[in-house]
Amino acid sequence: MPLWLELTLRVVGVLAAFLILPLLVGQTEHKVMAHMQGRLGPMYAGGFHGWAQLVADGIKFVQKEDVTPREADRPVFRLAPAVALVPYLLALLVIPLGPGDLVGQPLDIGLFFVLAVVGIGVVAVLMSAWASANKYSLLGGLRGAAQLLGYELPLVLAAASVAMAAGTLSLSGIVEAWQPWWLLWQAPAMVVFFVAGLAEIRRPPFDMPIADSELVFGYMTEYTGLRFAFFLLAEYVGIVVIAALTTVLFLGGWQGPFGDAYLGWLWTLLKVFAVSFVIIWLRVSYPRLREDQLQRLCWLVLVPVSLGQLVLTAAVRVAT
Repeated sequence: MPLWLELTLRVVGVLAAFLILPLLVGQTEHKVMAHMQGRLGPMYAGGFHGWAQLVADGIKFVQKEDVTPREADRPVFRLAPAVALVPYLLALLVIPLGPGDLVGQPLDIGLFFVLAVVGIGVVAVLMSAWASANKYSLLGGLRGAAQLLGYELPLVLAAASVAMAAGTLSLSGIVEAWQPWWLLWQAPAMVVFFVAGLAEIRRPPFDMPIADSELVFGYMTEYTGLRFAFFLLAEYVGIVVIAALTTVLFLGGWQGPFGDAYLGWLWTLLKVFAVSFVIIWLRVSYPRLREDQLQRLCWLVLVPVSLGQLVLTAAVRVAT
């Protein structure tokens, strides 16, 4: 196959995942929340069970007026939603869907690359908060910066534990080195990574930067139309990325109970949607954490647990 054709197919595949998987997760969230909370919700768009409601919402966002506040820093204000989306698109490039060539771009330092680009999300939060010229937005942005910078540390430490266990920073290499017994001795790291990942994408109960009962809608208060839709899309792509990283690092990626490499992509998708379901479940089940509770959980619980897991992993590696 010519190189240009292979590159085109890989880029198209990543873009398709970037556009389709978040819509599926968003539709699942609406329906799962409706069942858990006993709400009917929209049931007519598209016919069967309101399957096209998210498509209808997207069309609605496109038609809405794009308003920029008079006192806003217009270039920064308009650029922030794109900056929120780009890191997750880059992350999807290196997350393997299956063995062999089922990855956008295999990298020997894939884990380092993903953690680096996901951390750029704090820049989009600060850009939107400062450029909006709104005190509620600025307060939400400062909360978001404190949260993202704090939870970055346990996220990286937990990922470093499994990378040390596998002896590689390659995401595909980590999946190949994974063993079922890792579900036990890497379980603390998985919990820390998952919780810190929720905080990184600002999902409930870690949604203090938005806190609609206090800050209107935080750093997104002044956004309308398509730019607001981009922020929502970034949230759902973030769910996919965190679920995919949890799957690849701690749940064996494409490895299934029957050892069939041809169905590896299916096992990966099933695990990703299972983890996404847990993320949705937590949104319905737990109230929003206060700022002091959020920081206490990070620095007094997650960081010590992740450091302890790192010491355990180092000891096991030396012993074996």
